[in-house]
Amino acid sequence: MNIAKLRHIKKLYFGYEEIARALAVRSDSARVFANRYVRQGLLVRLKRNIYVARESWDNLSEKDLFCLANVCQVPSYVSLMTALSYYGITTQVQRRFIESIAVKRTKEFIIDDTVFNYVKINRKMYGGFMKKDGFFIAAPEKALLDALYLKSLRRYSFDVSSLDLSKLDTARLKELAKKYPGKLIKLLGDNEYTGKT
Repeated sequence: MNIAKLRHIKKLYFGYEEIARALAVRSDSARVFANRYVRQGLLVRLKRNIYVARESWDNLSEKDLFCLANVCQVPSYVSLMTALSYYGITTQVQRRFIESIAVKRTKEFIIDDTVFNYVKINRKMYGGFMKKDGFFIAAPEKALLDALYLKSLRRYSFDVSSLDLSKLDTARLKELAKKYPGKLIKLLGDNEYTGKT
């Protein structure tokens, strides 16, 4: 069966080119096969020309989900409570709900039991993230600032009591906060979001 040949693709996600190569068919035929396998539940479509094998999808690690989150909307980086949970700073997290910051648009992708949520932020504040294990993720302090900024705009809510602020670097937090509007600086001061120095 052709689907067995797709197991030879050693990538987390792939497109028509890899399908065509694995099945030894032309690109237009690969598109037909991909659509058929999605209907049969053998492939999961993330977006146009981006697929994950069902057996891989059902066993995704947190790292894999973060990599896919970066792919579903480009550019973007994992942030907010998802990143804070990754760093062990919050206990407030939903399973298979990945939050990211983007510059193009606010959008939510629901794929099976997984939600990829993207919140648009001003390009001036897009930064403070790093590449780690193949995915882009906010630094802990930046993830908190993103959450506070969106909270100040009434576009996001979170439970402050779920945060372990002792794991944050106060100096880095204050430095990164300079890119944000004065309202956020005030909110930062009012709530005394301080961590380690």
